[in-house]
Amino acid sequence: MKIWQVAREWSIEGLEQVEQPEPVPGPGQVAVRMRAASLNYRDLLTVTGKGGAFKLPLVPFSDGAGEVAAVGAGVTRIAVGDRVCPLFFQSWIDGKVSAASRRYALGGTRPGVLQEIMLLDAEGVSRIPSHLSFQEAATLPCAGLTAWRALFEEAGVRPGDTVLVQGTGGVSIFALQLAKLAGASVIVTSSSDEKLARARALGADHTINYRAVPEWGKAAAEWAGGGVDHVVEVGGKDTFGQSLEAAQVGGTILVIGVLTGFSQQIAMPSLFGKNLRVIGLSVGSRRMFETMMAAIDRNRMKPVIDRVFGFDHVPEALRLMQQGGHFGKIVVEFG
Repeated sequence: MKIWQVAREWSIEGLEQVEQPEPVPGPGQVAVRMRAASLNYRDLLTVTGKGGAFKLPLVPFSDGAGEVAAVGAGVTRIAVGDRVCPLFFQSWIDGKVSAASRRYALGGTRPGVLQEIMLLDAEGVSRIPSHLSFQEAATLPCAGLTAWRALFEEAGVRPGDTVLVQGTGGVSIFALQLAKLAGASVIVTSSSDEKLARARALGADHTINYRAVPEWGKAAAEWAGGGVDHVVEVGGKDTFGQSLEAAQVGGTILVIGVLTGFSQQIAMPSLFGKNLRVIGLSVGSRRMFETMMAAIDRNRMKPVIDRVFGFDHVPEALRLMQQGGHFGKIVVEFG
């Protein structure tokens, strides 16, 4: 089978496609024939050596979908032929987040999904809805689940709430779609009027071009009648101050990304003056993933895919992620 691995150095140029023997599942394991993978910003950081202290070689990417090709002895919850997604955190089945639950992450502390056949613990995969293609399902384990956990597990979004999402990348578009399913009003920011028009077509109630309106936090708060209930914060140092401005008293800021960097001075008076909750989070458990999948199935929701690359063109897919020109998700289709 073919795999991609970061081999020589931490860079896109350091990626190599190599061949390895096909794995055979042992007791409690499954072999999944991967059909598609999707990119997250975290994958770009990892490949370029900015996403953690890992050893070379490393098979990157956390998100994918495929079908079970073989099962080992004692496996009962999954059968050959099942369409599944590997879980981002192989060590987080249920319960509260902990150091132990976050220990085993695909494309980091565990080999990622860029391998034609993937050996996994049978507990580390979940079935996908029948109305989703492999490409669509591959977008869900990280970006989709992060948005789901932020909105529903942490913020408790309800009908009538106002949610602000930043940009039009994977997590932000999922947050828009899921918040609308819950009956919330959604504000979307972007520097592109074309992308904002596409966001409105997906149901965004209000859009702000942050280049035209630099004080977009204040503008969002005014549109929402005094502040938004929940901010999905993906930017980091260049956006956090505006998120504080946008949030209403008693609001929630859900910190899930650092696209513009890590270092940021926090306006402490805004935090305690507004009685804000600031929650950092990343991905979620198998129980959360399966709850999300049930909601997606029930509503026949379809993820938004911007571009699809062939398996031989993973470096090009990463460069598109690097440029930041995508709307929704970037996907790799296996041959």
